[in-house]
Amino acid sequence: MPLRLIFMGTPDFAVPTLLEIIGRGHEVAAVYTRAPKPAGRGMDLQITPVEHEARDRRIPVLNPITLRSEAAVAEFRALRAEVAVVVAYGLILPKALLDVIPRRFFNLHASLLPRWRGAAPINRAVMAGDTESGVAVMRMEEGLDTGPVAKSKRFPIGPDMTAGELHDALAPLGAQLMASALDALERGTLRLKRQPSEGVTYAAKIDKGETRIDWARPWQQVHDHCRGLSPFPGAWFELPGAQGARIKVLRTTRGEGSGEPGTVLDDRLTIACREGAVRLVDVQRAGRQPMQAEEFLRGARLAQGMRLR
Repeated sequence: MPLRLIFMGTPDFAVPTLLEIIGRGHEVAAVYTRAPKPAGRGMDLQITPVEHEARDRRIPVLNPITLRSEAAVAEFRALRAEVAVVVAYGLILPKALLDVIPRRFFNLHASLLPRWRGAAPINRAVMAGDTESGVAVMRMEEGLDTGPVAKSKRFPIGPDMTAGELHDALAPLGAQLMASALDALERGTLRLKRQPSEGVTYAAKIDKGETRIDWARPWQQVHDHCRGLSPFPGAWFELPGAQGARIKVLRTTRGEGSGEPGTVLDDRLTIACREGAVRLVDVQRAGRQPMQAEEFLRGARLAQGMRLR
């Protein structure tokens, strides 16, 4: 029998899971998502990607500012759901809410738990130079991503893969995994396994203060930093001298040569690091569209031997 469930999610990453659940015939009693925020030049209120899909399918949408009030818990209980599915929702779920459907809140997390618990698992995995990531379905409890795991699926991280590319690969993979978990729950065959205490790491939210490129690091760390922050929020550097513009780096690869960190080594936008060099492949000026290095160099007046900041 199809399940009656509540879906809680906000960004693009959550949309494939919502659509897969609907496609499997489950009844979505309501969608919880973050409230609309002003965005764009006109600062018009923009609904979340999940709300957009829910509205198209005439599913009731709720945008509570908090879930800690008695009224919020009562509203949730009144939906009479059998299961709650959570995918990158963005609000902390209090114990009082979890107790409405005991042991039936399931979260899709974009890592192989217990590695990279927390807010930014995709970015942190790439920034750390991990060669593997994946998705996990876990049953939620009060701790931060500490619940037992029902299912997981591994996915390789290529040497030049960006966080954006990993995100786009994991979203549909996670959708299939969550749907599989719900099928097993329906059949009464879902099995859960406690997370090991070894190998726990935390994926802290990305802070703007850590986005500037430090050319004094080894090339591999610079490369991983750039691709782990691409496309958002983006690693960046400043052009030398009067140009002074901030340039976001969207794609890099290993470069040839060596020199003082931050030095332009050739006409292909290869930049020296403390050990080795990285070649900047795709970059973006503020307010402009992304461009390849060759196009960027035609207007940037960067000569061999210049130092980036």
